[in-house]
Parts: sequence; structure tokens; C-alpha cells
Amino acid sequence: MLQQPTKEKLHSMRLSAMATAWEEHARTPKIADLSFDERFAMLVDAEYLARENRRLKRLLRDAEFRITEACVEDIKASPEHGLPQAKLRQLVQGGWIGEHLNILITGATGVGKSFMACALGQLACRRGYKVAYRRLPRLFEEISLAKADGTYSKLMAKLAKVEVLILDDFGLGSLREVQRHDLLEVLEDRYGDRSTIVTSQLPTSKWHEWVADPTLADAILDRLVHNAYKIDLEGPSKRKDKAIS
Repeated sequence: MLQQPTKEKLHSMRLSAMATAWEEHARTPKIADLSFDERFAMLVDAEYLARENRRLKRLLRDAEFRITEACVEDIKASPEHGLPQAKLRQLVQGGWIGEHLNILITGATGVGKSFMACALGQLACRRGYKVAYRRLPRLFEEISLAKADGTYSKLMAKLAKVEVLILDDFGLGSLREVQRHDLLEVLEDRYGDRSTIVTSQLPTSKWHEWVADPTLADAILDRLVHNAYKIDLEGPSKRKDKAIS
């Protein structure tokens, strides 16, 4: 008789998973063989797991990954591919996030740069960190629109707060003067406090030339390169392999 009022109270306290688990216990006779502490622990575990799953779903949604199915378990270590097992193990352990280190992934088109960046971002989400994915050309458009509609400060604050920011397609096209300053502002707000993952078809040795302004290039690269894992992926294009198959 007390079951319905108790269930309603659990739902009113937003403990829906616990309420569902409690109902399942009532339909499972063997549960009665367990002690109160064991049964209560099972109810708490059900609620905790449900909340963690909802949080992960929200983090993955907010990250807006380009490759939603990417995960570190699908990354294959290969010295020939430019990714030794020891380096992959370091990245999968995730210490770079807490240490606020960057990851720079370079290589020709189709070798898996974006996949690896999104997989590492997904790993960060699974560890409970906020992540944001942006293609750099699109980010410049977003910043330009934010300046026009008065939301620039809000956008920059959002980019500064995410624990892992992925900047895909770094080095495409040429930079306008305002874009150089925008890029420096984004990286300055994050330097030493957050991690940034960058993918680029250009080797890091060409980044200074791409920025084009020597002073700003020094400042931008100082905030990206010196506290970073560097990965230069090699091998044939995986996109061609998919097209053939």
C-alpha cells in the first residue's frame, strides 16, 4: 500500500531510475534474500548510472562532433602510421586533459586526423569533461556573427570554459588580419588552463608561414606548440579505401 506514494515521492525528487529499479525489485522474489544494505546499494547504483548516462549523452550532444561514432578503442597504434603504441597509451590514459596539454595532429588528407581528434574528444566526454568541436573556418564565421549580434563576449567565454576544444582543419586557406587576432584571443584565454586539439594538413613547421604575421605567429604558436603532444599521421587515404570497397 505504501508503494505508490513512495514511487510518487521518488519521481518528484527526480529519482526516476531509483523508482524504476524499486518496482523491478518488487517483481523479483529472490531480491528478498538480500540484506537491506545490499538492496539499497542496488537502488543507488541504478540512479547513479542513469544520471551518468544522461550526463554523457548531454556532453556528447553539446560537443557537436563531426564524427559521432569515433572512439579511442577504434584507433590502431602503428609506428608506420606515425602513432606508436606508447604514445597512444599516453593519450588514452587522459592525463593530458588534467595537465592542460594540447594535441597537434598533422598529416595528409584522409589519414584519420579528424577521427582521432573526435575520438579523443569522446574520451574526454566519458571522463566527464566538457568538449567543443569546431572546424576553424566555421569558427571564424561564428566569431564574426557574434561580433555583429553582440554575443561576442558570451561566445569567447564559452570557448574559454570548455576543457577540451577541438580545432579541425587548421591551416586551410589564408588568414585575414582580424582572424589572426581572433585565433590568438581564443588560444590566449585557454593557455595553461585548458587543452586544445588541433588537426592540420600542414606540418607544424609550416604554421608560422601560414599565419603570415611574424609577431602574431610567434604568439599563436607559443600557446599551441610548446606544451603539446605532436602526432604526424602517415599512410594512404582511408577515404580512398572506403570508396574502393
